[in-house]
Amino acid sequence: MLVFHVDVNSAYLSWTAADLIEKGYGMDIRNMPAVISGNPENRHGIILAKSIAAKKFGIKTGESLFEAKQKCPELKVFAPDYDLYLSCSEAMYEMLYEYTPLIQRYSIDECFCDMTACKKAMGNPIAAAYEIKERIKKELGFTVNIGIGENKLCAKMAGELKKPDLIHTMWKYEIPKKLWPLPARELFMVGRATEKKLQKFNINTIGDIAKASPVWLKTVLKSHGLLIHNYANGVDNEPVTVNEEIQRKGLGNGLTYSYDLLTREEIDTELLALCERVGERLRRYGKVAGLVRVHIRSSNLNGYSHQIKLTGTIETTDEIYVIAKQLIDEMWKGEPVRAMSVSLSDLYGHNQVQLSMFDSKNKERNEKLDKVVDEIRKLFGDGSIFRGRFANTEISPIQGGVNDGDYIMMGGFKQ
Repeated sequence: MLVFHVDVNSAYLSWTAADLIEKGYGMDIRNMPAVISGNPENRHGIILAKSIAAKKFGIKTGESLFEAKQKCPELKVFAPDYDLYLSCSEAMYEMLYEYTPLIQRYSIDECFCDMTACKKAMGNPIAAAYEIKERIKKELGFTVNIGIGENKLCAKMAGELKKPDLIHTMWKYEIPKKLWPLPARELFMVGRATEKKLQKFNINTIGDIAKASPVWLKTVLKSHGLLIHNYANGVDNEPVTVNEEIQRKGLGNGLTYSYDLLTREEIDTELLALCERVGERLRRYGKVAGLVRVHIRSSNLNGYSHQIKLTGTIETTDEIYVIAKQLIDEMWKGEPVRAMSVSLSDLYGHNQVQLSMFDSKNKERNEKLDKVVDEIRKLFGDGSIFRGRFANTEISPIQGGVNDGDYIMMGGFKQ
């Protein structure tokens, strides 16, 4: 098998940069300290993507915009545009489809391409990869890394070796030289928790994992130990699974607030706003969720996360909110809250829906209500309709006392 792993470099930032250049912005934000972050005007949200210049200031993906601004006051901040990102992802997919129909869309900015049947037609695979890379840069305006290997694991690890805008190979004979010297944390499927367990036994590199006894690894890490032992030796028998839709592993929404949330009422109000946003995205993608996770960070920077795997699936805002409130009940210790996020995973299509844990009559009503609200916001903008609960808060653009369950249309109509 011959596999290409095509990965967009700093996808959100690159796609935003290409769009700005096309619109005559005059500067390439990839060449300056710049980030993509939620709600830049209010300094809310976290860093979603950063330029290489921003990285030199110590700015990290996942930290708050406030923290990033402390490191680089001149930082250029741009809001995400998910419709743009989807269109850029589609354009890349269409170009790759010219080379092979066997494409697995692993995420919005990653694809695996099975090039096995194309070997004779394309000749040298490295030359073909360079052709694809340069076409994407010239025709679509952004850069990619392409990893080449004899399976998906080797192709992915090759593409991660050095960025941006490069081609790398990871043939079986190159594994001892290119893969084994890397830190264990760099191996696909080795997270922080696994890394810490391995370090206790003086296993610090991918080579250490490869040379360790698979029986011992299974004793320490159960079946996961056998998986990473295979990966460390470049063994991966999983085929490229063809799919036309992007495989979204999860959806989330979070904010870092410019003020502390002091009461449970304030927390619940902001939590509902987060649930509305992530619920709208879930429904836009035609998915339902089987797992809900909530993370909060207190004003003294202590962080807490709780999650629950559901026996069924959910999709409405109210369902997400009920679960999220339960998770807050379990972990909030009464401290002032400075940041909070809600995320959904275990995503399924509607044809895979399991029985919901919520009352079917209320669920049907809420599904219809969410559909109407989603359509209004799609046509007239996010600020065109909002819950009465958000009146007299920073979430709402107007003032007024309305019952929690009511919606207000801008223009004075109550729904």
